[in-house]
Amino acid sequence: QVQLAESGGGLVQAGGSLRLSCSASGGTFSSFGMGWFRQAPGKDREFVAAIRPSGTASYFADSVKGRFTISRDNAKNAVYLQMSSLKPEDTAVYYCAAEVHGYGLGSSGNYDYWGQGTQVTVSS
Repeated sequence: QVQLAESGGGLVQAGGSLRLSCSASGGTFSSFGMGWFRQAPGKDREFVAAIRPSGTASYFADSVKGRFTISRDNAKNAVYLQMSSLKPEDTAVYYCAAEVHGYGLGSSGNYDYWGQGTQVTVSS
């Protein structure tokens, strides 16, 4: 069983930065596609970013392109989301997720395991 645990959320002013971390245990992390999703109050969960198992390709939602980066360290079983130039509309609970079957990284329905989430609040 794969377990994921996010950390690094918090309260930050608009324009600031945060780095989210997600640690994985169980399974073969280096074979998983990893994604970050977020859910704001009253809204559906939405895709933020994803990275392929090897780390050679990454993908971003248009709303975060140029502001967020995703990286992974397969030796540490960890994936990171560096968030910069944060906006109030980035406020949400952020979840990391693991995709183990290679079906694609853009849809939340393709992910097999999820963390509990970490709150990010951006004040104006």
